[in-house]
Amino acid sequence: MPRIFSGIQPSGELHIGNYLGAVKNWVALQGQFEAFFCVVNYHAITLPYAKADLESRTREMAIGLLASGLDPAKCTLFIQSQVPEHTELAWIFNTLTPLGELERQTQFKEKSAWQEQVMAGILNYPVLQAADILLYRADLVPVGEDQIQHLELSRVIARNWNARFSPDAPYFPEPQPKLTPTRRIVGLDGQAKMSKSVGNTVGLMDSPEAMWDKLRPAVTDPARQKKTDPGDPDKCAAIFPLHRAFSTDTTVAEVEANCRGAKWGCIDCKKVLHANMVAELTPIRSRAAELKTAPAAVDAAFAEGAEKARAVARATIADVKSRMGLPQ
Repeated sequence: MPRIFSGIQPSGELHIGNYLGAVKNWVALQGQFEAFFCVVNYHAITLPYAKADLESRTREMAIGLLASGLDPAKCTLFIQSQVPEHTELAWIFNTLTPLGELERQTQFKEKSAWQEQVMAGILNYPVLQAADILLYRADLVPVGEDQIQHLELSRVIARNWNARFSPDAPYFPEPQPKLTPTRRIVGLDGQAKMSKSVGNTVGLMDSPEAMWDKLRPAVTDPARQKKTDPGDPDKCAAIFPLHRAFSTDTTVAEVEANCRGAKWGCIDCKKVLHANMVAELTPIRSRAAELKTAPAAVDAAFAEGAEKARAVARATIADVKSRMGLPQ
């Protein structure tokens, strides 16, 4: 069975951008592949943080992943810092990664542009990302379009290591992207990518009332000044894509026809979307509430996943050291 790996930063409670862009797809894939899914908390410490906040966000993310449908019986689910081989392999890969490759990474340019002092972790972030993937010798990586460049670097690093230490039979596969069905989720502002820091999201754990308070003022087709104006769903960057994600094909067709024909106002459209979101997300919110009352069960699930991950990770590190002439 082909192996996949993907990770998510512990930003706290999941929002619908995380859910549609990654987690919902992971749930669908966990029965089709040998799947490793990770809360990448080492990546989260590349920016300043408070200890208690990181601990809280990591737990909230762990609960959100389980509540969303990831099943420890079907996938290996763990927290990155519980498997130290990630950072060990990252250091090895640092010795094989050209500085120019790191400096041209789009994410590095964006993050370093607004920081007075740029830490080395921001530069080396994609090297750790490559180690995350290659430690499990993953064949495929479920990603959004914004992660394609980092995945290309993972292939470059695998290629460089194989050329030096395993030239006859490549040890590391060059992982290929498996694009998520919902590739880029635009926020409720209709402009930026959905992000908790921007404040343009809907949380998976939001109550139906809180969801509606966020959806109601969300940006739609700017040409629709009143209900009788015909609209263009393709210009409704925030709401219409969410219909495609949460509504049936029949409803999506109805939304499009009623928008173009000015039979519905934008509030009518949002009410239908809201009902469909509530129907899908309420069971997740209920499961999360149950898990919050059973912290020991959550810890046990992730501890078991870490042990399964470490078994694979230790074998990879042993092979890598042996091929590189490093004592075990």
